[in-house]
Amino acid sequence: MNLLSLTLITIFLAAVTASSETETETENENHDVDWLPHITSWSDKRIEINGQCDLVMLQNAAFAEGLGMNIHIRTKIVGAWSYIKSVAINIGDDVLEIEGSPNPKDEDAHYWFNGEYQSEELETIGGFPVEWEKPTPYKQQYNIDLDSKYPGKVITIDVINEFIRFNLNGDASVFGNSVGLLGDYNTGKTLARDGATELQGFEDLVDEWQVIPSEPKLFHQLAHPQFPDKCIRRESSSGASKSHFSKPAVDVEQAEAICSGALDDATVINDCISYILLGRDLDVIADFLVLKDYHHELLL
Repeated sequence: MNLLSLTLITIFLAAVTASSETETETENENHDVDWLPHITSWSDKRIEINGQCDLVMLQNAAFAEGLGMNIHIRTKIVGAWSYIKSVAINIGDDVLEIEGSPNPKDEDAHYWFNGEYQSEELETIGGFPVEWEKPTPYKQQYNIDLDSKYPGKVITIDVINEFIRFNLNGDASVFGNSVGLLGDYNTGKTLARDGATELQGFEDLVDEWQVIPSEPKLFHQLAHPQFPDKCIRRESSSGASKSHFSKPAVDVEQAEAICSGALDDATVINDCISYILLGRDLDVIADFLVLKDYHHELLL
């Protein structure tokens, strides 16, 4: 890996190891999936996803009294890194697919609703209202409002350039019967499809929850690999390509100092650090950090 050692990254971004897993009842109602990508499990463990394929983030046949919900993510490798390229959410008979754009000047919303690009029919998904906004020039946000069935609960998808991050705000009434990469809601265990086998490694977890032929194809077009071809693994440091991610602007200590010195929200500080570690140009980051009127959003 050309940027920094994986060890430094996993320590700094709080990725977890299997040995740290414990049986705990979930209390935190906010669960994040970041662009690197990292997944916050139901028990608030950080799980790093290495590689490229379509993955089952969440399946919940009991959602909204049987309406059902599926969330799939598509990850992509760029050099020594992988990130979430797109996310597809299925509620009832509707599917909303969202992706970003590598062009920082692209202000269009890139989404497919029931297979139609930028469909004007997108108002609700499965009967739940969808709101789109552009809070900053570089960020788009989609909110799926679950309030009609689950008061105060919402699914939020943030798009910053080509990167996607989303947050699942809900409790056991919303997600308690879910399976997938997030694991078992009540114990926090990362379980296999049989609902009993506890998986002890990230690669095993990814292989287990790759989208399989019996599951719905939520993305508007297929992308390699598709099961039975396994997920593509990220390259080792010696094989990392010279992409726009491959040259470090600063080391991890400098990134921490830059971001924590200018920002005061812990989550946004971690976002800032993540972008720096992805090799973003330091001058661009420095320009962003002085724009306090943008509510500390990552304008990269």
